[in-house]
Amino acid sequence: MQDFSFIDGAIVLVYIAATMTLGIMVRKYVGRVEDFIVAGRGVNLHLGIASLAATEFGIVTCMYTAQNGFNFGFAGATPGILYCLSMLFIGLTGFCVNPLRNANVMTIPELFEKVYGSRVRWLAGLVIVLGGLLNMGMFLRVGGEFLVHFIGLPPQYLEITMTVLLIAVATYTIVGGMLSVLITDFLQFLVMSLGMIVVTILVLVSVGWSNMAEAVQAEHGAGGLNPIIHDELGPAWLIFNVFVALGGTLTWQVVVQRILASKDAKTGRRMYMGTSVFFICRFVMPGIWGIAALTILGVGAVDDSLHAMPTYLSGLLPVGIMGILLAAMLAADMSTNSSYMLSWGSVIYNDLMAPIHRNQWSERTGILVNRIIVGLIGAFLLFYGLWYELRGALWDYLALTGTIYFSSMLSLLIACCYWKRANNWGAYAAIIVGAVLPCSHLILGQIEATQEFADWIGAPIAGIAAFVGSGAAMVIGSLLKPQPPTEYAQQ
Repeated sequence: MQDFSFIDGAIVLVYIAATMTLGIMVRKYVGRVEDFIVAGRGVNLHLGIASLAATEFGIVTCMYTAQNGFNFGFAGATPGILYCLSMLFIGLTGFCVNPLRNANVMTIPELFEKVYGSRVRWLAGLVIVLGGLLNMGMFLRVGGEFLVHFIGLPPQYLEITMTVLLIAVATYTIVGGMLSVLITDFLQFLVMSLGMIVVTILVLVSVGWSNMAEAVQAEHGAGGLNPIIHDELGPAWLIFNVFVALGGTLTWQVVVQRILASKDAKTGRRMYMGTSVFFICRFVMPGIWGIAALTILGVGAVDDSLHAMPTYLSGLLPVGIMGILLAAMLAADMSTNSSYMLSWGSVIYNDLMAPIHRNQWSERTGILVNRIIVGLIGAFLLFYGLWYELRGALWDYLALTGTIYFSSMLSLLIACCYWKRANNWGAYAAIIVGAVLPCSHLILGQIEATQEFADWIGAPIAGIAAFVGSGAAMVIGSLLKPQPPTEYAQQ
């Protein structure tokens, strides 16, 4: 392991100081709740692309994509390809995005009220917050583990590091909301891109593409390229990830919030197309780092495959480059954490608290409440990250917790936009089925007596069941309650 030098530390400190300064400076432009949540709906194409790319790549992203590369070879990048195809499809066709942006809402549940009623809006918001917070629960711990294995941070300082990272991100998010997130995302996108490109070039030069290909072939055989025939993946894993890609690009509040903040639906669609290729890069580049770790370290070199990539890079990168990469990883992590905290906070305020404020609070009060919510979310994430014990691959956990609301929100959104007979009975049924199945699998996996049963079912099967079951529940529930076609679905 290389020593983390004064030069590396200076690079990181300068970056963090610049980010904090920029994030706090925009506070004076936040005068309305709409400014705090969707930046006044004035986001242009290039800022939207940079923000969306930066938001969807954090330390946790780097860790799980590298783990996929280490565990599954090149086949581990399959989710990135599926995300890219999904975003291209949506961007080219405007599928669901056009009616969603044209509705001038700030969250997806707000749109649902137009078709399914206020109670469905509230329940949808609850499921989104539940799935989102559980999904984000691992972010701080994984970020801390990266620092432990990359710069040799003593493990006993992991909790302190998590707390410091959280306070730094929460500060400018609480102060400036979406405006701070967008401004800092742009800087973070530049630093993150530089770090990823430089490190990937060094890895390829140091290890060599042919050596990595041979290592993947030796460890995974043909399955290292084809997930369908991989011993640990297979058709169910592929099908599950197709659902996750579509659900993630259409209903993930963190992604959708950029579209809702865009100037118009056309700009939102172009954001999708402009960001689509990045979703391949975010899986492929760290995946290459994971494959390089497999090539150099071997399978038995680390107790947990999640730590293989940072362990490998700590011995490869020279002084200065370590600082650039760490700054890039912190950049990615700060943008991701700030966006996620703001997204779940906006749903809590806009949807779960709608029966309380009824849009009657002053702008000042609304902004204050949003800031308090973001702070409380940060506290929850800190304690959850310390408590929850991750079992299995990190990507499977993230995909399954996302499915808690991907499955039902996808059914509700498509039906809301394109099916005239959709109604609240179908919505209730879809939400319940879509949330119960993945939650049950997660709970069973944490109980010692049922862990083996949960492992036998597997996250992909539980996820597929949630998507299919939720869609069927929407159709059956709606047909059981005939009603006149909704005006919104006819548009």
